[in-house]
Parts: sequence; C-alpha cells; structure tokens
Amino acid sequence: MRVLSSIETLRAALAAAKAKGGTVGLVPTMGYLHAGHMELVSRARAENETVVASIFVNPLQFGPAEDLSRYPRDLERDKAMLETAGLDILFAPGVEDMYPQPMKTVVDVPELGCELEGAVRPGHFAGVATVVNKLFNIVQPRNAYFGEKDYQQVVIIKRMVDDLALPVRVVSVPTVRDPDGLALSSRNVYLSEDERRAAVVVPRALDEAVRLVAQGLTDPQVLEEKLVGFIDREPLAKPDVVAVRDASTLQTIAKIEDPVVVALFVRIGTTKLLDNRVIAKKRCLGQEKRDECRGLVKAPDAQSDPGDEGWSADRLPDRLHDADGAAAG
Repeated sequence: MRVLSSIETLRAALAAAKAKGGTVGLVPTMGYLHAGHMELVSRARAENETVVASIFVNPLQFGPAEDLSRYPRDLERDKAMLETAGLDILFAPGVEDMYPQPMKTVVDVPELGCELEGAVRPGHFAGVATVVNKLFNIVQPRNAYFGEKDYQQVVIIKRMVDDLALPVRVVSVPTVRDPDGLALSSRNVYLSEDERRAAVVVPRALDEAVRLVAQGLTDPQVLEEKLVGFIDREPLAKPDVVAVRDASTLQTIAKIEDPVVVALFVRIGTTKLLDNRVIAKKRCLGQEKRDECRGLVKAPDAQSDPGDEGWSADRLPDRLHDADGAAAG
C-alpha cells in the first residue's frame, strides 16, 4: 500500500495504474476507521482493480462551535487497518495540500443541504459537497463508495453527480451496526459508558417508527411527535432533528407513502449521532421475489408471509442506488 499526501504524486500513481487498465474505486473518509469503513473498502476491492481511500478531516464541513480540533485521529492505526484490507493507495493530505490557498469556490446543493442535519449545521453540506467534488476531480474514480448511515450526504452527492454530469458511479453501502443496533461511527468513541448504553435509544426509535407505520400511522407529523416522545424518555438524549421526509427529495410530505426516510440527529451528552431508516412498502410475490425481500425488517407484530404486502424497513430507494454518472437521481 502506498501512502501519499500530495495531489501531484497521487495523480502520477493513478496515471500509472490506469495505464494498466481497469477501474479505480474511491472510499472518502475522515479517518478513525471502523468496521463500517472497512465494509466500504471491501466493496470497492471487489469491484475495482485499483482502490484508493482518502483520510482528510475537512475543515470546510465543521462550524465554528463544532469538534474539528478534537475529532478523533489515529493515522497509524488507520494505515494498518487499510493495509490489511488490501488497499492500493491511501491519500492522506494535510489542509495545506487540499487547500493551499483560501477556497473561493464552493459546491452547494442548497435545496437538499439546508434540510434535516443541514438546518442545525449551516454550511455543513456545502463543505461536504466541495471536498467530495475536489476528491472526484483529483482521483477521477469510476466508482465511489459511501455509507448509508449518512443518508442525507449520499442523496446530496448523488444529486451533485447528476447535476454536474460527473462520470462517477456513486455506490451506497448499508450501515454497519453493533449487536445492539447502534450505527458504527467514529464519534462513538466520545461516549462514556452511561452514554453508550443510552445511545441505543436511537436505533430503537427507528424500530418504533417501523412499528407505528406498520400499524397504519400515515401522518408524518404525528409520527415525528411520537418519536420525539420516545427519545425524550432517555434522560441523556436530546433529539435535534426528528423528521419524516420523502426519501428521494428530503422534502416534507403530507402523508406517509412509499418510500419515506425517518432521519434522526440526536445528541447523547455532547456527542452527535446520526441514523436513519427508509420505510418502503414492497410486494414480494413468488419465489423470484423472496431474495429481494429477504432481510427487510418486519414490525414486531407483523405476521405476514413474504408473499404478503406490508410496510418494512428498507434501504435507499432503488432509483438512488448505484447512481451512474448523469443518470443518478
């Protein structure tokens, strides 16, 4: 595995790799890696001849009162994990490499980036879109891999790729979770023992959303209110965002229809935790559809066979999966 920090050196290495043929896959990260990141690398390794991961804690996506200075970092640990995973190139630039002069250009998708998490973190997603666009320009990957835990980020990046006709296939990979359901996150390291126990309220709230919709609840505002009440029962949890939105546009909806995303942004102590669940109504008819429906999470009281129609927890809507360049969206 080569570890590079300069854009010029990376481009030279990639030119040599591309000359041999095959595709390049990119896994952008901010480091302090966990099993969720390794799942992205594994998917990229299976689909590309050359795999690049980036580690860059991007200052553009942190607000002035946020945790840029204390964001967890351990490059040597990350390097060991990536080498074991069979990575070809690690791009680990410093701020001076990515932004040698103050940035005057910003990439923004405001209609999507000002919603949900963006409403409480102004400018965050403009910073994300800008750095991802720059990484796409530097690496010029055929495929790029992102975790579905950051659902809003995936939707924004796919829209950016679509709008700018970037020749990149954006691949969304399912969230990796601890056995109790908590989504893996680099920020989980901030949690104390008590806070870690309290954090399970986040995935349990999503399970509660599936249960309520399965029982027939169709009013998104009522569902949001019930989920806020559910989370508020945990004294260490503060729900900053509890929203039920159209899964493709992230816009508000009048009725829960197929599919919707339940998005949570919850503080446990001082730690910000994100999670989401797409809820979609699927009809699984016949044996040929059973593989497609296997793994969908039934509500606890659902007794229907896979051949029945029912509300289930799902992943990203099909039209948001594996968006292919300008065909994304």
